[in-house]
Amino acid sequence: MLDPLEVAAEPNRRRLLHLLAAGERTVTELAAGFTVSRSAVSQHLLLLEQVGLVSARKEGRNRYYCLDAAGMRNLRLLFEQFWTTELDMLVDDARNFTTDRLPTSEESS
Repeated sequence: MLDPLEVAAEPNRRRLLHLLAAGERTVTELAAGFTVSRSAVSQHLLLLEQVGLVSARKEGRNRYYCLDAAGMRNLRLLFEQFWTTELDMLVDDARNFTTDRLPTSEESS
């Protein structure tokens, strides 16, 4: 199973998410802003779609992509869980460091 955090972390995919935040775009419109091929952009979009961060619709010969609101909400929740856990660990480490560094009753006399 693909990890949405890992998929979104790749720089080209992150940039695609930023571009799609402004609204729906075709693959051709999105690819114009990249040095990688249109095919590579399509592959990145496919991964983003597989993890639920974007959705696509076909109209004629074009595929239109947009952010998937529910998927982006889930990504944000995942990130917030990770961030909260990391901050909690940092606070615990700081407390342990302070406790380990406090002078004992023998040292303070």
